[in-house]
Amino acid sequence: MKKVAFKMKLKAGFKEEYRRRHNELWPEVKKLLIDNGISDYSIFFDEETNSLFAVEKIDDRIAWKDLSNEPAIKKWWGHLADIMDVNPDNSPVISKLEMVFHLE
Repeated sequence: MKKVAFKMKLKAGFKEEYRRRHNELWPEVKKLLIDNGISDYSIFFDEETNSLFAVEKIDDRIAWKDLSNEPAIKKWWGHLADIMDVNPDNSPVISKLEMVFHLE
């Protein structure tokens, strides 16, 4: 397993809407994540900056594939595009984060 972390930006005033939409995560999106070795996926919110901080574990025994071309993922991105900073294809604007410390 390896951990991956990244941050995204939520538009001001949409924290509860973001939470609501993720509490209703579509089954096909959840299945894609799990089937591709993604687990223990958490997203945290920073009130001061409207930043979202995500951490996920990826099972490196599974041949992880880029999910960006999956229809369900594209549809999910479109579902969130009105409340987040997104790229022209509606994918979230993300900044990968480097792990500098870990305590197990």
